[in-house]
Amino acid sequence: MKWRVILEPDPETGDWAAWCPELPGCTSAGETEEEALENIKEAILLYLQPESIDLVPGAITREIVLS
Repeated sequence: MKWRVILEPDPETGDWAAWCPELPGCTSAGETEEEALENIKEAILLYLQPESIDLVPGAITREIVLS
């Protein structure tokens, strides 16, 4: 999968902020651009990790594909 990642330098600290516009709230940071990229990769994987959902009896789970 490909994801757009925005990297922004912090002029005060010199650190880098990283965020993925398509995944609201998926952000990270690092002291270097490379570290920020590695950290946002981990953040994206965690963001996309499925969580178990407690369903009421009779509920149905389906998957859909968007194109």
